[in-house]
Amino acid sequence: MGTTVNGTPAQIGADPATTAAEFVRDGLGLTGTKTACNAGVCGSCTLLLDGAPAASCLLPATALEGRSVTTVEGIGNGAEHPVQRAFAAHDAMQCGYCTPGFVVEAAAFVDRHRAEHGDTAPARDEIADALAGHLCRCGAYPGIYAAVASACAGEHDGAAESAPPRTEAAEKASGRARYTTDVRPEGCWEAVIVRSTRAHAHVLGVDAGGAHHVDLLGADRTVRYVGQPLVAVAAPTAAKARAAAEQVSVDYRDLPAAADPAAARLPGAAVVHSTRAERGAAPSHSEGFVPPARWKDNVRGPFNMGWRSATAVKRIREAARRGDDRLVTGVFQTAVQAHTPLEPHACVARWDDAGDLHIHVSTQAVAALAEEAAERWELPRGRVHITAEHVGGAFGAKAGLRVETVAAVELARACGAPVRLVFDRAAELTDGGHRPASRTEIALLADADGHLSAMTMDAYSDGGVSVGGMVTTLARLMYGRGPRRLRDFDVVSHRPPGAPFRGPNGPQLLWALEQAVDDMAHRIGEDPIALRRRWDGNTKRHALYDWAAALPVWRERTAGAPPGRFRRGVGVAAANWMYLVDSATTIELVVEDGTVVAETAVQDIGTGARSVVSGVVADELGVPAGLVRVRAGHSDLPYAPASTGSRTTASLGPAARDAAAKLQEEARGRGAGTAGSGRLDAAALAALEGLRVRGRRRRDRRGYVTPFALPDGGTIGRGFTGAVHVVEVEVDTLLGAVRPTRCWAGISAGRIYAERPARNQCEGGVVQGIGYALYEQRRDDPLTGAVLTANMEDYRIPGIGDTPEITVHFHEEGWEHVTGGGVGLGEVSTIGVAAAVGNAVFDATGWRPRELPLRPDRILEGIGAK
Repeated sequence: MGTTVNGTPAQIGADPATTAAEFVRDGLGLTGTKTACNAGVCGSCTLLLDGAPAASCLLPATALEGRSVTTVEGIGNGAEHPVQRAFAAHDAMQCGYCTPGFVVEAAAFVDRHRAEHGDTAPARDEIADALAGHLCRCGAYPGIYAAVASACAGEHDGAAESAPPRTEAAEKASGRARYTTDVRPEGCWEAVIVRSTRAHAHVLGVDAGGAHHVDLLGADRTVRYVGQPLVAVAAPTAAKARAAAEQVSVDYRDLPAAADPAAARLPGAAVVHSTRAERGAAPSHSEGFVPPARWKDNVRGPFNMGWRSATAVKRIREAARRGDDRLVTGVFQTAVQAHTPLEPHACVARWDDAGDLHIHVSTQAVAALAEEAAERWELPRGRVHITAEHVGGAFGAKAGLRVETVAAVELARACGAPVRLVFDRAAELTDGGHRPASRTEIALLADADGHLSAMTMDAYSDGGVSVGGMVTTLARLMYGRGPRRLRDFDVVSHRPPGAPFRGPNGPQLLWALEQAVDDMAHRIGEDPIALRRRWDGNTKRHALYDWAAALPVWRERTAGAPPGRFRRGVGVAAANWMYLVDSATTIELVVEDGTVVAETAVQDIGTGARSVVSGVVADELGVPAGLVRVRAGHSDLPYAPASTGSRTTASLGPAARDAAAKLQEEARGRGAGTAGSGRLDAAALAALEGLRVRGRRRRDRRGYVTPFALPDGGTIGRGFTGAVHVVEVEVDTLLGAVRPTRCWAGISAGRIYAERPARNQCEGGVVQGIGYALYEQRRDDPLTGAVLTANMEDYRIPGIGDTPEITVHFHEEGWEHVTGGGVGLGEVSTIGVAAAVGNAVFDATGWRPRELPLRPDRILEGIGAK
């Protein structure tokens, strides 16, 4: 049986279990077609079948018989399609894993639209309808809108006149970018993890039926959640590995389980971590240091970071007794938010003949992972080689030595062959990491002059078997130094562990705090932005308040909930995040074949690390962007930080600048460059062939808050990033639907190194914040602990049609003490969005939402009871 793929004949096997996606990816090596959901939901596997888009993960390969197939590699008949140029020009991508699917669908739409309507831009709704079957977890939708509209208008029919804002844009738009899930060395075996079906049990024995396997259980032989890895098996093919996994027999001795967090707090509930050693080994869902705290059964805490706590409690109790109108209280809850990267956790491992370990892995910490792997397998650091050329989405849960890497490496040694292990979507949504749910009790008191007089907050974080709740701790960093009691608790239960997620603990805090501050503004009759500005001592954020207050949408809003079915409202929220940096960051420049190659181990998870480095080097040397290349994502290259805590740009930019300055100095010493200035041209580069220099990230002028490196290698710098989000929503009071229509995001992060990728990242932060506010909620069976939303139909993330019009405003002043002048913005750009949506819903309806997500049933119940 046969077909034609990109114009070339291809033979199809007769196995009906082989999908069309597997056929083009594994059989033909056309890895631009990605698989993510395997349910026809995300669109990443889209190809053209006789010219019409189709989800190849749902099609059997035999359905391609006699048909014409076009993958992303064949779009444009061997030439670059205008859509691909448009996606590159408008930076319509971040990690890029979903990009080929978008490109294929968009190309079909653009060709059809132009044939019917000529070179005209379609309406925004038309684009959203055409791309409704595609998801981008990074939230690059604004750029996609712009790319498709401009391609329809014929603006990208010819070659681009300038380089795209993202250096790897052409690779991602064409499907050439290779991710860990695309790697399959010759002779590679496939691995599958067998996971627990019990929430709590002792494992008495595991029978792998003779399959190559590795044990993944701890020494206590105890499972504590449904989905916990038990054993990994490997076989020469994926089908044989799945068959071997199905044959694994596990002998459990069931133990009482506390699978519901409310039940876990009751007297007599089964204890998740019963010994001191177990509690010390509990996984963390927070980044960095987890402070010590008391335990009582399944409750850890309180950890108190307040000051003048007794005064705060006394003032609030007295205000409650006298019925003070300036006392605001409330209980606010958030749901579990799953990471859901489109490229699942994946690893390909092999041992070479010399005993070196090679790991290709979807990670956000290349250099750190190499150190951990060397320690784990007792190898010299130079004999461990980590590669993460491209990473398909990483928001905090792909750092460190995780189970997919441990299993693949151990199986590779046991099998004597390379081993590939990729989570399926159910495993990803169960054990791939999540932002814990939370319950926060808050009280704010204002004095007669409207100043913050006292604050108390108690937050209970629900991270399954994990700990690390520091929700109220972050409240120490906002709104002055008035007396406050800030207590954090963890409620552990027999459910999967959480993981750091883009501003860990921040969205939970701001959902409560920013709505309480909004309530206070209404109580005392003050403009919500003006009150925040008065309470907030962050001068950089003052400029953002002034900007937000001047927006027409804010100035022209009307007081009180408007009448009618569709009600518009405007809300605001502020955000704060630490400035982190890794001062050990190093970049080497080498002149190679007439170009400058920047070498760095950094992984580019879609935030634009390559673009930052290449842009700085090109600007400093005065060379065209095309003469600078970036070699990244390999642990054999110079040290770079993990992509966590918004530290990469602040670390990489100054190191690249330092390296460029040294290259200029060498050029001047050799008499190369334009008029001896060190600004290089092609002739100068030819004279410098083979030159290698190394640059480091220089120390900030005012030093750092922490005079030593944190456990993850970072350092806390002086100053806090800031954000102010203004969101406009439309509430359908008949159906209970909330639709964000516009968002303005003011960001204070100093120098913007790569403007369009930075703006893209902030837009994506808004999209993820909207998902958190309106849609995302992992659901679990309270009796068994099993995750019920284990596919991308039941766990909903925002699509392109859910995206409001987004305006990003950068405030770059106030960071002159920072080497390079710029800090990170990935965290602060998203953590306050849900609170702004909540405040906008209140403005539209007069009802204060308390629980996320803002489902239609909750909206209708709330406004009906008001």
